Parts: sequence; C-alpha cells; structure tokens
Amino acid sequence: MVVLFASVILLVAGFYTALHTEVDVFPDLNAPTVVVMTEAKGMAPEEVERLVTFPVETAVNGATDVRRVRSSSTTGLSVVQVEFNWGTDIYLARQIVSEKLAAVSESLPANVGKPTLGPQSSILGEMLIIGLTADSTSMLDLRTIADWTIRPRLLSTGGVAQVAVLGGDIKEFQLLLDQARMKHYNVTIDEVMNATRGMNQNANGGVIYEYGNEYIVRGVLSTSKLEELSKAVIKRNGEMPVLLQDIADVRVSGKEPKLGVASEKGKPAVLITVTKQPNTSTIDLTEKLEAAVKDLQKNLPADVKVSTDSFRQSRFIDSSIGNVKKSLYEGSFFVVLVLLLFLANVRTTFISLITLPLSLLVTILTMHYMGLTINTMSLGGMAIAIGSLVDDAIVDVENVYKRLRENRMKGKDKQKTIFSVVFEASKEVRTPILNSTLIIIVSFVPLFFLSGMEGRMLVPLGISFIISLVASTIVALTLTPVLCSYLLGREKNDGIPKEAFVARYLKGIYERALNWSLNHNRLVIGGTFGLFLVAFVLSFTLGRSFLPPFNEGSFTINVSSLPGISLEESDNIGRRAEQLLMKIPEIKTVVRKTGRAELDEHALGVNVSEIEAPFELKERSREEVVADVRQKLSSLVGTNIEIGQPISHRIDAMLSGSKAQIAIKLFGDDLNKMFGIGNQIKSVIKDVKGIADLNVEQQIERPQLKITPRREMLAKYGISLPEFSEFINVSLAGEVVSQVYEEGKTFDLTVKVRDNDKDEAEKIRGLMIDANGTKIPLEHIAEVTSSMGPNTINRENVKRKIVISANVSERDLRSVVNDIQKRIDQNVKLPEGYHVEYGGQFESEQAASRILMLTSILSVVVIFLILFHEFKSARQSAIVLINLPLALIGGVFALLITTGEISIPAIIGFISLFGIATRNGMLLISHYNHLRDQGHSLHECVIQGSLDRLNPILMTALCSALALIPLALNGDLPGNEIQSPMAKVILGGLLTSTFLNGFIIPGVYLSMNKKKK
Repeated sequence: MVVLFASVILLVAGFYTALHTEVDVFPDLNAPTVVVMTEAKGMAPEEVERLVTFPVETAVNGATDVRRVRSSSTTGLSVVQVEFNWGTDIYLARQIVSEKLAAVSESLPANVGKPTLGPQSSILGEMLIIGLTADSTSMLDLRTIADWTIRPRLLSTGGVAQVAVLGGDIKEFQLLLDQARMKHYNVTIDEVMNATRGMNQNANGGVIYEYGNEYIVRGVLSTSKLEELSKAVIKRNGEMPVLLQDIADVRVSGKEPKLGVASEKGKPAVLITVTKQPNTSTIDLTEKLEAAVKDLQKNLPADVKVSTDSFRQSRFIDSSIGNVKKSLYEGSFFVVLVLLLFLANVRTTFISLITLPLSLLVTILTMHYMGLTINTMSLGGMAIAIGSLVDDAIVDVENVYKRLRENRMKGKDKQKTIFSVVFEASKEVRTPILNSTLIIIVSFVPLFFLSGMEGRMLVPLGISFIISLVASTIVALTLTPVLCSYLLGREKNDGIPKEAFVARYLKGIYERALNWSLNHNRLVIGGTFGLFLVAFVLSFTLGRSFLPPFNEGSFTINVSSLPGISLEESDNIGRRAEQLLMKIPEIKTVVRKTGRAELDEHALGVNVSEIEAPFELKERSREEVVADVRQKLSSLVGTNIEIGQPISHRIDAMLSGSKAQIAIKLFGDDLNKMFGIGNQIKSVIKDVKGIADLNVEQQIERPQLKITPRREMLAKYGISLPEFSEFINVSLAGEVVSQVYEEGKTFDLTVKVRDNDKDEAEKIRGLMIDANGTKIPLEHIAEVTSSMGPNTINRENVKRKIVISANVSERDLRSVVNDIQKRIDQNVKLPEGYHVEYGGQFESEQAASRILMLTSILSVVVIFLILFHEFKSARQSAIVLINLPLALIGGVFALLITTGEISIPAIIGFISLFGIATRNGMLLISHYNHLRDQGHSLHECVIQGSLDRLNPILMTALCSALALIPLALNGDLPGNEIQSPMAKVILGGLLTSTFLNGFIIPGVYLSMNKKKK
C-alpha cells in the first residue's frame, strides 16, 4: 500500500508541475559574454582601434576564464565582446570586466566617452520585433511615441534586458546658424557657444524662510517654446542686443546623421527590438509584452498600426513544442498497440503502461527541482526514451505472467501462492533489469563530455532521458510487482490463460528459423559479418555536418553593399529587396533594418540591411522557396546576400562572429592586402560544389574628407587648436548644448550650421571661421582633401581579421569545408604574418565528433566491465557486445537512405543505440545461464531460452523502435530537427540488431560452449 500511495502522490505532484512549467525552445545557449561599448565622437576607425579598442582589449584579454575577445572599431564607436568559458557566472564575468575597465578608463583620451557594459543578454536573446507604421502621423512623431511611450513600458516588464528602437526621426531642437547673418552681426562661434551652453536649464536659488514657511527658490529658464528659445541674447552690438533669432533658425527636426532606417513591407516604419534576459521564459515574456502593447495601443493615434508578426521567437517555440508533444503522443500509441498485440491482456497492458506517465511526470518533477528548464531538447529526450520506458516493466510483467501460467498448470497441491510466484519471477529478472538500465546510462555518458554550444544544447536531452529511464526502472522494481500481485492470477475461473495469438504465431516461425540457422551457423555468422563490413565501409561515404538544418518558418536575410554608400541609397537597395521578396507567395510579411539602432551593440554600417521574412509553405518545399529567394535577390547588382534563419543565423554569429555556417577567418595587419587575399580566396573556392552565399567581409576603405590645419596660418591669425576643433565640431557635426523638457520627455538642443552651407566639399572650404574679430574662409587656414580610410576594423584576440563567409546547400558541411581547405592550401600563398583559421559550425562539429568518439570507446569498456560483473565471463560478455556491430548495420543504412549525413545528433544516436541494443543480448545470455543451472542441455538451453525470451525481446525492441517512428518521419517539422537523426539511427539499429540478435547470439553462444557440454 505504501508503494501505491507514493505512486499516486508522485502522479499528482508531477501532473501539477507539468501544468505550471514554462517551456522554451532551447536550453540557455547564451555564452557568458560581456559587451563593452565606448563612444569616440569624431574619431576615424583606425583612431578608434588604436586609442580605444586596443587598450580595452589588452585590459580584458588576460582576465580569468576569458576564452575569446572580439572587437569592431567603426567611426566614432568601439564595441568589444568579451567571451568567457561556458559555465562562468554572468554576474562574475560582468564584475571582472568592470574592474578591468575601471583601470583602463583613466588612460583613454579625454574626448572619449566612458566605456559602458551592454545589456545582460546576447544576440540569441532577441525575441520580438514590434513594427510601427502610420498613414498621417509623421515619422518624427512615430519615433517619439516609440522612444517615450512604448520603450519605457516594455523596459519595465520583468525579464526584458534591452529595447532598441530603429527608424523614423529622433526629435531634436536645433539652432541652425546662418553664416551670412553671423558675419553681418559680427558674431563668433565662441560667443554662440558661450551663450547657448546650459541656456535651457533651470537655476537653483536655494531656500528662504518667511512667516514660518520654507520656500524653494527656482530660476525657471527651461522652455520648450521655439519663440522663447529664439529670444536668447548672444551679445550686444552697442545698444542693440543680438538675439539668437537674428543669427540662426530655431526649429524642431530629426537628428542627423541617421545611423539607420527601418521599413515594413516596403513602407517606412519604426521597429522596436526586444531582447530578453538569460533564463527568462520566452513564451511567458512574449505574452506579457503583447498585453502591454495591446494596452498601449488604446492611447496611440488612430492611424498608427502595430504589428508583432514579423519576428517572434515564441512562434517557433509553440510549433516546436507542439510537434514534439505530438511525437510523444504518437509514440505512446505505438507502445500501447505493441503491448495489446503481444500480451492480449488488458491487466498486463495496464501494469506495463502505468510506467509511462509515471516516469515522464517524475522526470518533469525532478528537472523542476534540479532547476532545469523544460525545452524541446529535454522533451526530445523523453520522446526518444518513451519506447524504452516500458521495457523494464514489460520484462517483469511478461516473466510474472509466464510463471503464473506455469504455476496454474501444476496440480493444486503443487501450486505456490500468487505472492511467491510474483516475488520469484520478479527476482529472476531483477539483476538483468538493473544492469541493462546501467548499461544504457553508461552509453549516454559521452554526451556529458560535450562542451560549448553543442553541450549546452544536447546535455539536457541526455539528462531527461536518463532521469526518465531511472524512474521507469524504479517503477518496474517496485510498483510493477505490487500491481502484478494485486491484478494478476486472481481470475474467477480456473482456466489457464493462454499466450497471445501473435506471440504463439511468431514463436512457431522463430523456432523453425532458429533451428535452420543453428544448422547453418557458419553461413549465418559469415553473412552477417559481411553485411557489417559493407555497412562499415559505407559509413565512410556519409557526409558530415554539425546540426541538421532547422525549419523555423522564417528567413533572416542580410543584404550588404560597398561601404561608403549613403544611407539613402542603401535604403533604396533594401526596399528593392523587400519588393522582390514580397513577390514570393509563401512570404507573409517583411521587415527590414538598414544600419543600426542608437542603442544597439551590433555595430552594423549603413551599407548593411537585415531582413526578417516569415513564410508559410504551400505547394513548394522549403528548398524550392530558398532557391527562389536566391534567384530573385541575385538581380541586386553589387550586393552580397546571406540567407539564414532567425535562430540558426544567430547561433552561427555566436559560434564564429559571422552569420553563416562557414567562416574562413583571415588574420593579418594591412586591411587592403587582407581584402585582396580575401577576394583571391573567394575566386578560388567559388565553384566548390554545395557552396552558397559566398561573401567577403566588406572591410574596405571608404571615402573620407580630411580637414588638416595649416599650423603656421593658425598661429598667424591667433587661432588655437581647441578653437579650431570646436569650429569643426559645431560647423559640421553639431554639438549638443542643452536639453529641452517637454511633457516629461527630454530632447537634445543642438547647435549646428545650416545644411545648405555645408552640403558640398567646396562649401565646406568656404565656411567662415573667426580670427580675432575678423572672419576668414576655412581653406585659408586648413587643407580640405579627399582621401580613403577604413570603414570598419574587426579583430579577434588582438589581431585584425577579415571573414570570408559561406553557407552550404545540397551537400554536407564537412565535404564542402574539406574541398575549401584543399583549394586554399594549393592555390593561395599567404604573406608572412598572415594566416587562415576555419570557424563556424565546422569547427564545432570537428571538436564534438572527436570528444564523442574518444568517450564512446571508454563507454564500451565500462559496458564490458558491467557485463563481466554480471556473467563473470569475458567470453559471454563479448558475445553480448556482438550487438554493437549488429546495431551499426541498421544505423548506417538508415542514414544512407534518408539524409546521407552523420551529424552530432546522429553520433549520439549511435552511442545510445549501443546501450539499448545490448539489453536484448544480456537478457538472452542470462536466461541461457539460468536454464543451464537447472540442468538443461546446451542445445535445449539455446532453443528454449531463445523462445522464452522472444516475447519480451520483441516487445521491448518494437516499443523502443516504433515509438521513434513519428520523430524519424517528421524530422523536417520545427522542434524535431535535432531528435530526428537520433531517432533514425536508433530505429534502424534496433531493427537489425533485434532481428540478427535472435540468430547470431544463439549461434555464437552454442559454438563457444560446445566443449562444455
């Protein structure tokens, strides 16, 4: 009763936990990464690299647990990504970086901003894009709504790390200086700056006391009215004051220059990207955000349209979880079907099946209290294990049922009590059950040696599999015998229960086949060995890849043109790309980011557009749609195209820093030389079969306009270098002098020269600079020349790099990379100081394969030791291990007729298959030994033992194999992609090992023990 009561408690607790557990798409894949952003206004990329990036890199490079440092230096901005070893606490990592920055900040130039840490998230944390479009509301007002109404509300939602806004016009109060009017009123830049700095800030008058009251005294200078701002006094010319309105236009306009623009379906838009914090439920947070947006929409202008359907991680999660759950349900149906066919008894079927929900619920309960999340990987582990969960119970129930039937056939005086029969029957199979479970657990151990992203992704699958398997074993050893004692052997009639028709029929066929096999032992063993050799040879023809391609139902497309292109022209190219994509019937909507958001740590240039395009397959396959996308976008002349998917695209970026499957990293010093070598590599490998989206990173020089002072002329006119610098800043870039407060919002008040005074190089030369009471053209004291300079400088581990990136299409990853390496080695001669490294999925696949191969050998050794402990015989242990090559045959052929590739999940499938397949051989050998101990002859032991164990072996194998059919057949559905190769390998391996096991093991056992007759 205690066991029954405990089982009910576990069922209730597990069911409750399952209902209240949030499910995510993947485990936390965010490598502990700290992003350091430093503004360096006015600095060119090479200056940013030398004065900002290098000192920051040097400071953090030797920090504890830092494994890689990447950086990007672009105009006015340095972004350094510090990647720590997996498992490092993110708060500790941020503290380490903060301490290093505190020391280096003092050595940075005075005109450089303070290095700041980016949000506690990563590129994979981007979970939702909200699009804002409007018919009559201006883009300036739309951006203001996004910045000051929507963004603060979203940031206040628990679990949100960052909200980045892109597109529209950032509202700014501008003081546009007119050079002609300044000359007329004899006003200098210095005078304007002195009069406007802090002009819109309230003054503090302290406190006064009167009549027992305390009064706060405030000088209210702040205003948001343009006419009041324009009345500010700049200077006095005699009796007449010169007001701001006399020398400048005061207006509200969009901030320039823009860092990026956005659009939705080709229409200008404002896009809001929400990034979540680590260990936050995506589905739960998405629901909160959508509720917040729906509430905000009530108070937005009527013409403003809000959309959240362009990029939403929860969509992929929902479909993935739904598909994995469907596979679980369908697998359970096959298990029920097998039990009913082979047992033909409702009670025995019920006793065996109760293990299924109890094991799964205990797994969810255990993982919850271990602090582990439920995701597609952990659910996939349960889906793969579902057929194995009833195996122990089947062996126990089948043996009990058989012993009860034998007991009923005896005379009344010789019959034992039901309790005694159940106890003896369960005791007989207890040791094989325990050892077989231990062997399967050992076979999964190599999975826990995986490191990096593949380890973070696949280890939860192993954990859930092992927990569920251990739970099923405990149930089989405790609850199953109890239920057998209550429900079996107590029929009202005295009839002897018969075996199921299917079991009797198969036994008859098997007995004849086994006798023939034993009579032709050498032929059968030799043929099987030949089949193994064929499979072994064919395994070397299989392609190699890291992970199977995901089916996320959305494209992420990068369109990049040459650096130096204007934002307007880049926007036009992006819009043409959108129009081409919208012609594809499967694509539902399109949103585009060109450039980067102001708060975005991903420093993309204005020459890069990133497009999100969710699609829905109709009559064509995904491969056909991808080919159509490539064909249409190929008409965009002068652009590089990369086609990926939202999550896999971001996983590639985390693996190699490049959003492609293959990253050929070229390291060196001279960017121009590196770009030339990069294009040489591109031309050498462009016709490699299977290569797609081949691009060379656009780190090339772009046009610059250099203003170099003639120092002797500065001295002649008495102009100091700080005055010259201030003139350049204010006249060309503009300078923020104060803030304007308007209805709880804060906007910059910026002084700049009117655009029509400086929109061409010749007009810049004619800008009038103040020289001790006179005004002279800029070209008199400075040289204004056109030149070229770097656009962006990317580095990795304190070395400049350029990436030649590519994706793979219609061929396996390893073969493509091998061909690439061979061609580069033969045809590209690198100068001294330059070298190539290969990164991306290929790098991870190589490392993971090597680890799995080495640890799997160790697992086989441990399995052999367990078998030796069971049988006390090296010979019998070796006989059981014959299942390994037998299983390999089916696994290899399963891959050959399906994907034709070995991926990391497929390798894990082979490893786990060896443990599962070994169970059947151990059941046979242990029963042979049991019969021999009872005095049966060797031949009788083999025949009788094989027939006795046929039923449980077939049931366990069919339950394990058929339960995997949904995963194997539906591998292209979201959520099933990673589990599907495992399922195919285990399914094929179990079919061959079970079939051949029934003939090879008896034959080998008979041959090896003939001398012991």
